[in-house]
Amino acid sequence: MVSPPHEAMHRIFQHDPGLFSRVSRFLGVDIPTPVRATALPTDLTEASPVERRVDTLLRFETAEQGAFLLAVEAQGKKDPDKPASWAYYVSYLWTKYRLPTALLVVCQDYATAGWAQQAVSSGPPELPTLTLRPLVAGPHNMPVITDPEEARADLVLASLAAITHAAEPVVNAILKALSTALRDAPEDIADPIVEFTAQGLGNRPAKHLWRNLVAVDLSFYKSYIAEEIRDEGREQGRAQQGAQDVLLVLEQRGLDVADDVRRRITDCDDPDILRRWLARAVTAPTAEEIFGDE
Repeated sequence: MVSPPHEAMHRIFQHDPGLFSRVSRFLGVDIPTPVRATALPTDLTEASPVERRVDTLLRFETAEQGAFLLAVEAQGKKDPDKPASWAYYVSYLWTKYRLPTALLVVCQDYATAGWAQQAVSSGPPELPTLTLRPLVAGPHNMPVITDPEEARADLVLASLAAITHAAEPVVNAILKALSTALRDAPEDIADPIVEFTAQGLGNRPAKHLWRNLVAVDLSFYKSYIAEEIRDEGREQGRAQQGAQDVLLVLEQRGLDVADDVRRRITDCDDPDILRRWLARAVTAPTAEEIFGDE
């Protein structure tokens, strides 16, 4: 099953194909700025029953060097089978389109990025024949954008910075800068950035910060993730208020509330359970008995 981070890592280049030329300077290569970019079909299946599909495929037209292809692959972990697949993609695309073909692999952790950027040859050491050298974008070389002005200058790059640093502590500062920069952006520009960033964070802890930032800083956006974030925020707010109500009743009745009881009440995020505990708090002889047999 394809994960949201996997989709965000390559689809962001479909959304803004020019991002590759801006990212290339962080990869140590000089790529001409494209004058036109076209998304191509990603299906690389031949007549044989083996299906092969690249994540994102773009065709760039440049004034200096003509046209070339860029295959973008999102890679979440080391996979010994991938280099052979990537070599196939590049060879097939070169053969089909008769255009120079480059491969960009986007990663979210140092170990995977280090593995992905190793050159792999198809032949024996003395006869390398075909050697694959992917460009790799990841936390080791993508910029850390923590200045809102810098984020505002290139919102898509700032989103990619958050995605590739999703597992790093610095992601919190990147997300705060990005949310601040998005306040001034038109909704049609900001919405895709909100979505890509949320997808790219996946289930990592930073997703909670991003959801809170979107719910507060970008409250006027109507995208489905923004609405989902605000719904979750309202639900959390109701749970927090419910926990405070239970504690208030217990304290007003003069009952001793042990630390573990207080922690269990405040950690509960289910409003229905909290209402049940609140009803019991009115008559329970001790704070512990509000839990009943639960």
